[in-house]
Amino acid sequence: MNNAAAFLLNRRQFLNRFGAGLGGAALADLLAADATAAPTAERGILGATHFAPKAKRIIYLFMSGAPSQLDLFDYKPLLNQRHGEQLPDSVRGGQRLTGMSGNQSSIPLVGSPFKFSKHGRGGTEFSELLPHTAGIADDLCVVRSMFTEAINHGPGVTFLQTGTQIAGRPSFGAWLSYGLGQENANLPSFVVLITKGKGGQPLGAHLWGSGFLPTKHQGVLLRAAKDAVLYLNNPAGVSEDSRRLLLDRLRELHEHQLVGTPDAEIQSRIDNYEMAFRMQFSIPDATDVSKEPQHVLDNYGPDVRTPGTFAANCLLARRLAERGVRFIQLYHQDWDHHGGLPGALPRLCKETDQPAAALVRDLKARGLLDDTLVVWGGEFGRTNYCQGKISTNFGRDHHPRCFSVWLAGGGVKAGTSYGETCEFGYNIANDGVSVHDLQTTLLHQLGIDHERLTYKFQGRRYRLTDVHGELVRGLLA
Repeated sequence: MNNAAAFLLNRRQFLNRFGAGLGGAALADLLAADATAAPTAERGILGATHFAPKAKRIIYLFMSGAPSQLDLFDYKPLLNQRHGEQLPDSVRGGQRLTGMSGNQSSIPLVGSPFKFSKHGRGGTEFSELLPHTAGIADDLCVVRSMFTEAINHGPGVTFLQTGTQIAGRPSFGAWLSYGLGQENANLPSFVVLITKGKGGQPLGAHLWGSGFLPTKHQGVLLRAAKDAVLYLNNPAGVSEDSRRLLLDRLRELHEHQLVGTPDAEIQSRIDNYEMAFRMQFSIPDATDVSKEPQHVLDNYGPDVRTPGTFAANCLLARRLAERGVRFIQLYHQDWDHHGGLPGALPRLCKETDQPAAALVRDLKARGLLDDTLVVWGGEFGRTNYCQGKISTNFGRDHHPRCFSVWLAGGGVKAGTSYGETCEFGYNIANDGVSVHDLQTTLLHQLGIDHERLTYKFQGRRYRLTDVHGELVRGLLA
């Protein structure tokens, strides 16, 4: 027993001393560096991309609550012709329904009350609710054949953002931060913007969390407030020099701890403190739109001057993109229209249509669209039948079997649509795209092989796409 204990002790001492040797070397290098030198952007774990990337960054416009594809992108005149008739059993095929409409005695088809027309060289159809988006049809690739495994909001949003329906895994932006690192040492690689004052399904921090990755890779939430980031600015009476002195001493203590306890989270803590200090100067600059030309502000619409609106966040997304932020996540809630869709959907489109189109145009005008991948979409689709009794103010239930998203820039095939749903808009007719397929394709455009960006946790190597995902070459130029 004593010999075994001695063996364990010696082994631990060896590992600790080995770690101390590495830590000491690192510490000596840090202390030897010029303290006044400009910080350098941190490289990701990959060091270099697996192949030449088409895009450097992603701006993800997430419409939380699930917009109705049948009233925006996927025109089905048959639904208007058979309005009020029952959904045929042959079309439903025994697919599960939510508890909100699964017990309905009647499942009546309901057509869209909105007109559709063709736009762009490819003749892509858009609803009359999206005139500005239709105006950039030649820059978009509309995917009409998305499908998901989730039928409720929490799992659905989590699936799109983390690759699994169960909360706790690293988010998409965290994976990119981990794999590719920073472009700008003074800004985080992953930033989150949420439209202020919206209702609907709540958004949890796990959607932009780092999961089991080091915490420095989690998204930084920018608020629509005087202090865009909580606890970033110095308290009253604390000067910049005092804060710098405090951080220097705190860094020395953390590095001393790191030598004796080689833990990635200690290094993350050091990095987070340093990033917060640099963000005291970079965030005010990035969020100050006072010098934006009037014609740019006008393009985003009248809400752009109100902090926290979707329009203001879209403009801020462009400013962050041109400053090297790698993943910019926007959330706009309240698309969950189980009832009152004809009145609510136009309002949501009015809030988002012009700003989203202006963002694409703005990126293009600045030469940023070529290497920026813009994604627009929600967590699933809506049913072709009415939830509850059919009425002029009807609603649509959740429908995971098919929904639409659009992509722009970053090497996607512009001016096209991809995939098709059946004439009832209930099932995919051809070229289905799963959530993991979409994630695989987005990673590919950033030069990443989705099977090779992994992290070992609890004895298993994890990745964003789990054990799934196929590259959808039909989306690529």
